[in-house]
Amino acid sequence: MRDTLAVVLFVLLLRVPFLNQAIQGDDVNYLNAAQYAQINPLHPQHVWFVFQGAKVTMQGHPHPPFNAWFLAALLAVTKDIREVPYHAAYILFSLLAALAALSLARRFTTRPLLAALLFLATPAFVVNGNSLESDLPFLAFWLAVIALFVKAVEERSGKWLAASAAVMPLAAMSAFQSVLLTPLLGLYLWRKRREWRAAWAAVLVVPLVLMGWEVFEKLTSDALPAQVLAGYFTKYGLQTLANKGRNAAALTVHLGWVVFPVLALGPVGFLAAAVVGGVALGWGALMAVPLAAGLAVIASCVRQWREWLAQWVLLFFAASLALFFAGSARYLLPLALPVALLAARRFSERPLWLWLSFGAQLAVGLSLAVVNYDHWDGYRQAVRRYEKDWVNKRVWVNGELGLRFYAESAGAIPLERGQALRPGDVVLSSQLTAIPFTTGGGALVPIAEVPVTSRLPPRLIGIHAQSGYSAAAMGLRAFDVSPGPIDVVRVETVVERKPELSFLPMNAPQAGQQIVSGVNQLEQGSYRWMGKRAVLLLKRPPAALPLEVELYVPEQAVGRTVTVAVDGVTLASRTFSAAGKQKMETPPVKGNGETATVAIEVDRALQIPGDQRELGVILTAVGFRQP
Repeated sequence: MRDTLAVVLFVLLLRVPFLNQAIQGDDVNYLNAAQYAQINPLHPQHVWFVFQGAKVTMQGHPHPPFNAWFLAALLAVTKDIREVPYHAAYILFSLLAALAALSLARRFTTRPLLAALLFLATPAFVVNGNSLESDLPFLAFWLAVIALFVKAVEERSGKWLAASAAVMPLAAMSAFQSVLLTPLLGLYLWRKRREWRAAWAAVLVVPLVLMGWEVFEKLTSDALPAQVLAGYFTKYGLQTLANKGRNAAALTVHLGWVVFPVLALGPVGFLAAAVVGGVALGWGALMAVPLAAGLAVIASCVRQWREWLAQWVLLFFAASLALFFAGSARYLLPLALPVALLAARRFSERPLWLWLSFGAQLAVGLSLAVVNYDHWDGYRQAVRRYEKDWVNKRVWVNGELGLRFYAESAGAIPLERGQALRPGDVVLSSQLTAIPFTTGGGALVPIAEVPVTSRLPPRLIGIHAQSGYSAAAMGLRAFDVSPGPIDVVRVETVVERKPELSFLPMNAPQAGQQIVSGVNQLEQGSYRWMGKRAVLLLKRPPAALPLEVELYVPEQAVGRTVTVAVDGVTLASRTFSAAGKQKMETPPVKGNGETATVAIEVDRALQIPGDQRELGVILTAVGFRQP
């Protein structure tokens, strides 16, 4: 009982200071689903929203809808999204995970309290336990299933087996990787040589629940979530070899931080890795030391492969390499407990090292949690500071995650790719997550620039950081150290500016202000891809002149018919049978006013996996030219 009270108290002390944590990370996506669940409770993940400039649905989300349903229930009770009560409710999952961990620690170690505390000090548990994402609910159910199942097998108790089976659907509806419970629990039964048919049947509950949910979705919406997810993998190139390589490297680094690296490398090995890495790589040692520790954990588990705890680590880590693509630290939470248990067993005769490592790991986790708090609170404060100035204005948010949530709550509209802005519009942009956009022929005038920073130097993510804590694409360090800002939020307004050039090369300094929509960023200093339709503004020449379009048709282009219109009148259309440099010319253009609006349209656009843009043809110049 004393150990139980100690664990509960530790969890409360870990969570209560962060109850006012701002909405962060993928919280906003789950909250979107929770809001949609108020009108469609059976299909909360059928919600559509804008992500990185494109409209997407959560129907193919890698997490089934338990978390959305839980948030939907909270929203139905509270009637609004409030940080403190929501995070207070999520403490339940931390407590469940902690108590399950303590139960397993009692069976597998001689120092259960210390082993459970080692697990609770894992940085990903300390940091991500303060979010509204699905990681902690899944972890709680995952560990509860295992703890109850082990207890049932050891005591041959039908009561505990039924309890474990009852929690399995909750784990299944929290994450697809819950299917790994089947081989993991099967390995435990096989290891015990138990001929218990009921237990062998119970290990099949998770895949059966997942299959049932897929069938339900197919029958009620004519789409399999797994099929939609596979489509996203292809569209965004998530399973490319480069992504998988970064994922593997990042996960190995994060594995080295599950417990403090000294427990994996030993005191001498840790000191040697820290000194050599620090001298050779500077802050790159934040990758080198945990990478060595992660490899040491894998090697140790391979040596102990007959041990069920080692099999747990190897099974889940191997599955993580195959299933995941972003290499986030939180992905490894389901294997954090067996790593902690193995470390506690290894150092059971040297408890001082365990206590010192626990203290060091907790200090790292808490410092990262404070930085995480400051980061997302910075967005909350930035929006609150300027939202009063947005009354009666059209405001766009060009950013993701927490900034998106607070900006939309204040009335902002998410910016989509190709969105045409107009004079008077306000744009709120994150330097960290903004997408390229054009000003619709106007110019951006800065209103304010707000640095988002932290009182501590570690960085989980940032414009000056190389940390792969949340995504391997950001870097391969477990976390980074930087005195610079985490992000910079810019508030700008669009003002009208008449076009200056009659002939507009795509690399002209004025191009950004004369492109209205449908043309992407400058590449290699000379050209721009356009989508299916591009609109540009040109200064009208004093006399009637032909309009010339210089373009390049790539071999892979699927659209070959290009149409050109000026001020809404189609003046030229041509089909290009061959790839390469091409030129189109219209008859002399007459018109009134100082500005001509040019629209260029391709019959079809190309979509390349991993590239979210529509790709029609390549533009190098557009404009009026003397014959």
